[in-house]
Amino acid sequence: MELTSVQKVSDKMFLMDLNKLTEGERVEMRKLGILSDDLQVKEFKTSIHNKRPPVEKHVVHVPHVLNEAYDYQKPSSFSRALRLEFAGYKVLLISGTASVNEEGKPEYIGDFKAQVWRTYRNITNLLSAEGMTWHDVVRTTNYLRDIERDYDDFNKIRTSFYKWMKIDPLPASTGIQARLCWETLLYEIEVYALCKMN
Repeated sequence: MELTSVQKVSDKMFLMDLNKLTEGERVEMRKLGILSDDLQVKEFKTSIHNKRPPVEKHVVHVPHVLNEAYDYQKPSSFSRALRLEFAGYKVLLISGTASVNEEGKPEYIGDFKAQVWRTYRNITNLLSAEGMTWHDVVRTTNYLRDIERDYDDFNKIRTSFYKWMKIDPLPASTGIQARLCWETLLYEIEVYALCKMN
C-alpha cells in the first residue's frame, strides 16, 4: 500500500510503520477511531470538552537535576510531574522517578542505596519546583527491582530521611517488586502531594 501524506505525518505521530500493523492492531485502532476502514489516520475529534472543559494541567520541569522523558534517545510519552488545582488546593502527581540525571543517564549503577538517595533528590526538586516539600506528600508507591535483597536498606534510608525531616504523619505507601524500565535502575518511586494554594 502506498503511504498518503496523512499516513506519513502519522508515522511520526505514532512512532511506528503503519504498513506493518498486525490485524489485531488494525482492528483495535479502528475501534478507537484512529484508523478509517481504508487504513487512513483520522483526525481526533471530541465534543465533550465543549460542554465541560478538562481540568487544567501544568507540566513541572526541573532541567537542572532531571531530564524530560520525551528527550530520551527513545522518547517516553509522559511528563515528569503534573500540577492540578482544585478549589484552593494544589495536587502534584509525580511520575515514576528513579536515579536519573539531567542528561537522562542513570546514576550510581549497581549502588542501590545511592540510587535511593539520588531519587529522593530528584523528587525533592520536583516538589520544590511547585513550592512543595515532602511534608505535602500524601502517598508514595515504591518499586524495587529486588525487594527481598534491598527492602531492609530501602526502609532504613526512607525512615531516616523522614525522621530527619520530622514527617508526621507518614505518607500512605506501597512497596512493589518490579522490573524497571532500564536494567541499571534498582529503585523508582511515584509520589502524590497535596497542599493549599496561597
